[in-house]
Amino acid sequence: MATLSAVTMGVLGAEPASSDSDLLAASSSTSQSVANATSAVGRRADLASRSQVRRQIRSAARAEAAVRRDMSVDQQARRLAKKVDSGLWTTAALNLWDGPSEKADKLGVLDALTQVKLTGRRQMGRVQIVLDGQSRWVTADYLAKDKPKPEPAEPAGPSLGGACTNGSVIDAGHAALYDIHDVVCANWPEITAYGTWRGDGEHGEGRAIDIMTSGATGWDVANFLRANYSSLGIEYIIYSQQIWSVERSGEGWRGMPDRGSVTANHYDHVHVTVY
Repeated sequence: MATLSAVTMGVLGAEPASSDSDLLAASSSTSQSVANATSAVGRRADLASRSQVRRQIRSAARAEAAVRRDMSVDQQARRLAKKVDSGLWTTAALNLWDGPSEKADKLGVLDALTQVKLTGRRQMGRVQIVLDGQSRWVTADYLAKDKPKPEPAEPAGPSLGGACTNGSVIDAGHAALYDIHDVVCANWPEITAYGTWRGDGEHGEGRAIDIMTSGATGWDVANFLRANYSSLGIEYIIYSQQIWSVERSGEGWRGMPDRGSVTANHYDHVHVTVY
């Protein structure tokens, strides 16, 4: 037992004692390391931030320089265009753009058959022109060296009114027949023959007229009269073995039985009966 106690005391006596000053020194060293690390991280973040700012400044400077170069080129192009005596002609109405890219803003529309001067700049399928002293961009495919000839105006279709100029006259028993004669004569002066009085049916009553024509012209006349039946007081029309009547207007042109001849089947004239 005495021996065990002696051994124990020897072991305890061999272990160094940790003083408060040693613990404080260790704690101070750790804090300094953390502070140094934090300072290093801060410096790196600051450097990264300054580097990003410098990149942004350089990018903005390049963009500004590009704008200045483009403005300079634009001014030179406009001055050059003023010296050009002739230009190109627009072959269609063209949209006006503030630039050549798809993101350009539309500024208006340039009419067809307008002469424009080019600056010589061409990008992305568009060319730059000078319009009222300002540079604009238009699609390049619709410009021509020679002025295009305007499309001929479509001839006006038949209309109510007008005067008969071919010298044809009729004798009729109803005022509406004179109106029909005049409007047909005014629109189709090549038709010169008309039939009114006859001893039977509506002709004998003075309220029917035969317009002597055939083929496509006959259909033109018949359809025109059908379209204006109300203004002309028409009750029904017969042409090319077909009949149209106000009473059954919803059925359109209706076929008729064969009466045996060109005239009886109304292939050589348009028959019109009025109320």
